Parts: sequence; C-alpha cells; structure tokens
Amino acid sequence: MPELPEVETTKTSLLPLLGQTVLKVTVHQPSLRWPIPNDLQKLVGQKLIQLTRRSKYILAQFEQDTMLWHLGMSGSFRICDEHDELRKHDHFILQFDDVQLRYHDPRRFGCILWLDEYSQSKLIDTLGPEPLSEAFHADYLFNRFKTKNTAIKVAMMDNHIVVGVGNIYATESLFNLGIHPAQPASTLTFQQVEKMVIEIKRILKQAIDLGGSTLRDYSNAMGENGYFQQTLLAYGRAGEMCVNCETTLENLKLGQRASVFCPQCQALKPVKIVPKKALKGNKA
Repeated sequence: MPELPEVETTKTSLLPLLGQTVLKVTVHQPSLRWPIPNDLQKLVGQKLIQLTRRSKYILAQFEQDTMLWHLGMSGSFRICDEHDELRKHDHFILQFDDVQLRYHDPRRFGCILWLDEYSQSKLIDTLGPEPLSEAFHADYLFNRFKTKNTAIKVAMMDNHIVVGVGNIYATESLFNLGIHPAQPASTLTFQQVEKMVIEIKRILKQAIDLGGSTLRDYSNAMGENGYFQQTLLAYGRAGEMCVNCETTLENLKLGQRASVFCPQCQALKPVKIVPKKALKGNKA
C-alpha cells in the first residue's frame, strides 16, 4: 500500500499539470472503493490550480471544484501521451492540454471523489496531525498514548492519532528505537516518545527524499521508482539476521499487519500491574 512518502512523491510528480486545462474526462471503471461520481464532466474547461496532500489523500483543486484522490492498496497515477497504449486497469483519465493523466488501480481500493462537505467531514476532519508538521510533537503524542493500552505499532498507525505512518515506516522506526511492536503504548516513557517523534520525522523525510519505497509496482506519475526500500533494516526481512546483533528477525501479526522485529534489540518490556486498592470499609 502506498504510504505518506509515496503519496507525497506522487503529488510532487503531478505538479507539471498545474495551469493546464481539462479537455476531456473518461471513466472506464467507476467501481472503486466508492463509486466515481457521475458528474465529472463539469471538470471540462477548468484549470488545475493547486495540488496538496492531507494524510494519504491528494487534494486536486480546479478553478471551481476540488477532487479528493486516494491510491488505496495498488493505485497509481501516470502522466502519458494520449496515444500511449491503455492498460487493463486504467480506470479514470483526464485529458489536459498536451498530456493525459491516468489512474491505474488493479485492486480498485482507491478513490476518486469530490471534496465536498460530506467527504470533508467523513474523511478529512477526523484525521490526526501531519507527522512532519509542528502540531506533531512529544507532548501531544505522549498525551495520546498514555491512555492507549494497544500495541505501540497499532497506535502509531492510527490515523486519528497521527496520519501517514504506515506499516513500512512504523516497523523501521520501532526497530531503530529498540521498541517491541507489541509494547503497550501507555507504557512508553516521555523520553521514548520524544525520540519516537524525532525518528518518525527523520525516516519519513528520508523516504520522501528517496522517492518512497517501490516494493511491488509503485512508481510516481513520471514512471520513476522509489529507492527507500534499499535502506530497509527490518521490514520484509523476517528470518534474516539483525544488522545490529545478528539475532534472527521474527515476525508477528498486529492489527492484521506483519510486524518484523529483533527479539534481542527490541525485547518486550514487562508491564507492571498495579493492584487496585481495597475499598475502605470492605471486609472479607
């Protein structure tokens, strides 16, 4: 699944389309995660004036309307010539002045929607802060974690707490921090949370600089692959040796996601159970 760095890289690769006018809209397959709206023809004649990202959504602002695009599990955008051969899973096409933008999605979990009051309230307003923003800091994260008894990796990937920290980058961050992925979030110290915020920001910035991770078929809209996968120390390496201590890396499933970790470097810390105080006046 494309994560924040891949979506940011995709958005950046779409910037050459800014200022271009939509000449034609074609929908080959409207059945994505939610049906593609049937009134997209009103984009014809509108210029694309801004592209932004919120979590893993790309917000495409045209002169009169704004669209909400999500890559889902296997989606990708591609800028190409109108004469280029159509691929089997090219579902949505925007013809601009001199190029086409094609949305390709074999598994059809992505979305092409209008950004309106409904989608804003249901999909955008419920999201946590951006991890690379000033709103994401140690005080905020520690306060969100202190009542969370779920596994730290699950909490890190909760979009209501912070957006865009997907499986790859959560796994790598926890490995670098020496924290077991199943450690209850509420047991982390403030110092650990401080280091986590720094590490999440560092690893996401590095991944963006390297164009994201190409693990299966991800590429940006110019057809360029990412290179962050060449730096992976834990993700996808179950059964291989830890680069730090040479212990065999193990895998467990948390929140339906594979979580690779080193049992030596990321030992699960025991949780102290504080007994409830006996109620005053109670007698055996």
